[in-house]
Amino acid sequence: MRADVVIVGAGLAGSAAAWRLSKRERHVVLLEAFEPGHKRGSSHGSARIFRRAYPDQLYIGLTGEASELWRELTDRAGQELVTVTGAVDVGPRPADGGPSVPERMYQLLTGQGVPAELLTPDEAAARWPGIAFAAGDGPVLFHPEAGVLDPDRTMTAMRALAAADGADIRYRTPALSVAATAAGAVVRTAGEEFEAPVVVVAAGAWLAPLLGGQVKLPPLEVMQMQYFLFDQAEPVRPGWPTYIYHGDPEWYALPAGSERPGAIKVGLHEHGTITTADGRDGVASDAAREQTQQYVSDKFPGLDPRPKAELTCLYTSTLSKDFILDRQGPFVVASVCSGHGAKFAPLTGELIADLADGRPQTERRFTLAAHTAELPGTFRRNRRACLPAPCSGHRVQS
Repeated sequence: MRADVVIVGAGLAGSAAAWRLSKRERHVVLLEAFEPGHKRGSSHGSARIFRRAYPDQLYIGLTGEASELWRELTDRAGQELVTVTGAVDVGPRPADGGPSVPERMYQLLTGQGVPAELLTPDEAAARWPGIAFAAGDGPVLFHPEAGVLDPDRTMTAMRALAAADGADIRYRTPALSVAATAAGAVVRTAGEEFEAPVVVVAAGAWLAPLLGGQVKLPPLEVMQMQYFLFDQAEPVRPGWPTYIYHGDPEWYALPAGSERPGAIKVGLHEHGTITTADGRDGVASDAAREQTQQYVSDKFPGLDPRPKAELTCLYTSTLSKDFILDRQGPFVVASVCSGHGAKFAPLTGELIADLADGRPQTERRFTLAAHTAELPGTFRRNRRACLPAPCSGHRVQS
């Protein structure tokens, strides 16, 4: 079968690309290995953080562009996909006496015209009585544009819009191989071959096994993460904001969405088990459970410290935690996890569509060349350029 573009992977990135390319009247075939709503990869669940706060001007600017496309998607889908809650960012002061991460983010946000405020720990505690703020943590950043996005409903909405514009979406159709041809590339499945001038590979943790023989890829680390859901001791007003603690280790918390309505999702960022796309076991570790329970007991007096559910997900990360969005020959390479990609999903689709249409990548940090220039070695877990946006789960307990 021939198409204008074949997309491998119907997670957030692939679904967004199908939406944006179909909107441009391209004949799109979208191949997904599993059934709709599966939990095998990274793009699933009902709650991820959307935020503007980054200690990095690039991502602050991109969140602004993403916000506009989230509004477009919401209007076209006829449903709210991002619930605004505001965001709280907390962090210790550095030993050298310099500004903390929240203070640096405040300066960058306000410098780009994004509303934000700094609060003392006492002021923050009075505003959010369910959260404990320590005097030694320094000023607390609040920015009101943040919230919680729903990946499952977002992907469903994007694929529905793509199908309405003519996209051919195939579930339970794993790509077995991709290969360059004289006319572009071919994707082989168990029952059919799909040919196109350009193939987008947005396969998450399966990207390297599938594409590595065709494109020189940088190191990609696949890690099974875990998080836990805690009930509120009693509902508080105002409601819970999203929360990130920028320390060592880094923590996040946010309303859990439909996974457990009214509960709060809490987890450690980048503390998991190295695995592969097909090798994960889906089991949260005892050590992570105990550590998270202790953190909740210390920092969240508004929560019952006994977890009511525990789930796992996959991060697929580059060394720098920057995304890969680039084209080499007939292949568009899209790896936009690194623990913080969900909030950019509609924009990611637009950027992939540009690459598929032959426009070059103008942000050097997202190019293959920038990533392959990274020195090989262990992954740098304490990079602060890109901070956590939690993913969603695999195993729920009663």
